[in-house]
Amino acid sequence: MMRTSDGVRIDAGHIPGRSLDLGIVVAHGFTGSWRERASRRIAHALSAFGGVLAFDFRGHGRSSGLSTVGDLEILDIEAVVRHARVVGYRRVVTVGFSMGAAVAVRHAGLIGGVDAVVAVSGPARWYYRGTRPMRQVHWAIEQPVGRLAARLVKRTRIGVGPWDPVPVPPHEAAGLIAPTPLLIVHGDADRFFPLEHAHQLYEGARDPRELWIVPGYGHAETAATPDLIRRIGRWAAEQKNFHEN
Repeated sequence: MMRTSDGVRIDAGHIPGRSLDLGIVVAHGFTGSWRERASRRIAHALSAFGGVLAFDFRGHGRSSGLSTVGDLEILDIEAVVRHARVVGYRRVVTVGFSMGAAVAVRHAGLIGGVDAVVAVSGPARWYYRGTRPMRQVHWAIEQPVGRLAARLVKRTRIGVGPWDPVPVPPHEAAGLIAPTPLLIVHGDADRFFPLEHAHQLYEGARDPRELWIVPGYGHAETAATPDLIRRIGRWAAEQKNFHEN
């Protein structure tokens, strides 16, 4: 259990690496949890390349607080990144999925302190309602009955009320990440966010940056194949250390 700078308790798990060269922080999507089978499978696959720290965002699972759906969650990632540094990992790479991708990008751009960032199936901008799944997500966030359903079915506690002020969107935060390497991964079969989001993130960023469009890949953790996760792990292992202790 870790604590954020604003006092939220973060539930996390750690698969130690064979060395302290690389720590990989894995950030789940909205209504997800590091304890879910898909997330555990990803953590296990990434552990072949370094130590893995997976956690629940605020308002999710066993973490305290309320979800702000991508805003204050940058403090959650920061708490886990700091813990990875305390453990002694020389390089720390964040790997986020869906909402976690947006948070990882925003964290790297607005706070920094990581050696590379991977954004998988992430949105480029807020309030997107162009797909049916995203209209359902907005219902869960904005309607009292939707928030109740999220709490009962997904153990996700969502804060009430609109953002004030509206957080910096991911595509703008992406422009602040360089010289830290950024990898954007997106499937051409994503039902939540079409490819335009991946292209907007990439265009908003500066080099060093990469964009992988994965044929047939759907959305986030549940659709990620072992081969794709291993490919991401190899990319993370190849990145340089930008923040020597």
